[in-house]
Amino acid sequence: MEKKIKSIILAAGKGTRMKSEKSKVLHTIFNKELLGYVIDALNGTGLTEENYVIVGHQAEAVEEYVNKNYTNAKCRLQSPQLGTGHAAAQAYDDLKGFEGDVLILCGDTPLITTETLKKFIEAHRKSSAALTVMSAIFDDPTNYGRIVRDENGNLKAIVEEKDALDAQKKIKEINTGVYLLDWPRVSQSFLEMDSNNAQHEYYLTDIVKWTIKHGLKAQSFILENNEESFGINSKKQLAQATKILKERTLDKLFAQGITIIDPETTYISPETEIDTDTIIYPCTYIEGKNKIGKNCKIGPFARLRGDVELGDYVKIGNFVEIKKSKIKDHTNVSHLSYIGDSQLGSNVNIGAGTITANYNHITKEKFQTVVEDGASTGSNSVLVAPVKLGENSSIGAGSIISKDIEANALGLTRAPLKIFKDWFEKMKK
Repeated sequence: MEKKIKSIILAAGKGTRMKSEKSKVLHTIFNKELLGYVIDALNGTGLTEENYVIVGHQAEAVEEYVNKNYTNAKCRLQSPQLGTGHAAAQAYDDLKGFEGDVLILCGDTPLITTETLKKFIEAHRKSSAALTVMSAIFDDPTNYGRIVRDENGNLKAIVEEKDALDAQKKIKEINTGVYLLDWPRVSQSFLEMDSNNAQHEYYLTDIVKWTIKHGLKAQSFILENNEESFGINSKKQLAQATKILKERTLDKLFAQGITIIDPETTYISPETEIDTDTIIYPCTYIEGKNKIGKNCKIGPFARLRGDVELGDYVKIGNFVEIKKSKIKDHTNVSHLSYIGDSQLGSNVNIGAGTITANYNHITKEKFQTVVEDGASTGSNSVLVAPVKLGENSSIGAGSIISKDIEANALGLTRAPLKIFKDWFEKMKK
C-alpha cells in the first residue's frame, strides 16, 4: 500500500433538490463542508498524492474553498455538464503518464471514512484488479445503479435505474459511485465513452463495461456499513447525515469514558477530542475542531463554535458560547457569557453575562482578549478587545473595560448610584 494514489472528486452538480443557490458540496455539517469531509477522508489514508475536484455549479466558490483549505487539491471545470463520465474525464490530461491508481468518488458523501477507503484500496491491490467498484446492499435500492453479475458471480455490468430491466431493478446490490482504477490499464476507457443511453450522457459506469469487454479484471467491494455511501441531495438528507455523524461520534466518546447526559439533544462534531471524565450536559452543540481536557463540565445549553481548547477541570456554564479561544485549567465561564478570540489563564472566573467584544463591524477585524491567571470578571462585564486583564486582577460587575488592567488591580466603570426618594408616589400623581 506504499504506492501513491491520485483522486478525482465529482463536485460539479447543482443539487437542485437542495433548493439553494449554494453549491451542494459547500453545505455544511457541524460547520464543515461536505466536500471537506471527503477530501479529509482521502488525505487520512496517507496515500493521496493529488486530488482533482471537478467543479461546475458555483465553480468559483468551490474553487475558493478548495484553494483556501487544501494544498494537494486542484479544481478542474466541467462545462457543459454531460454526465459523470464526462466529469471525471476533465482530469484526464492531468493524469497522462501516471502509473498509479486513480480513486474516483463523489463530493457529497460526507459519511465515507478513511478506514473504509484503506480497506477498499487494500482489497483492490491484493486482487490485482484493473478496476474495483465500491458497492453496498440496500433493502430498497430504488434510484441506484445496480451491480449486475454473471452466473458465476463475477461483475458483469452496472446498470442505471432508468436503463434497468424489471429483473435488474430487483437487485439489492448497488453502485456507490466510488471506483479505484489501475490507471495505465483503464485510462483508455475515457476516450471510448459514448452517450447511447436514456439520458444521452457519458456515464462513468461505462468504464466498468469497457474493462470487462477488454478482458481485464473488474470486481466489487461491498461496504460493511451502507451508511457510508449516503449521498446528500436534499436538506432532509443533510439533516439525516448530521444525525448519523452525531451518533457515530457519541458512540466513540461513550467508549472513551465521556459522560453525555442526554444523547438525543447533544451534538458533537467528529473533529472534537474530549478527555476522560468530562461531562456534557443536555442541549449542548459543539461544532468544528476542538480539544477538551479531562474532568470538564460543559452545558447545559452551551455552544462551542470551533477552534476551542479547554484545559482540565474547566467549567462552561449554561447558555455560554465560545469560539476560537484557549482556556486553561480550573477556569470557570459562567452562564450567559460569550468568549471569542480569547486566551484565558488558569483559575480564572468569568462572571455571568460577561462578553468579549471582539469584532469591529466597520473594519471587519477581530481582536483578542487576554485574561491572565487568577483574574475575575463581575457579572455583565464587557471586555472591549484588544484588551488584557493582568494576573489576579478583578473587574467590577457591570463594567465596560476598554483599557488593559494591570495585575492585582480592580477595574471599575460603574456610574455613581443615585436614589430618588418617594419616586413612586410622585409618578402616581
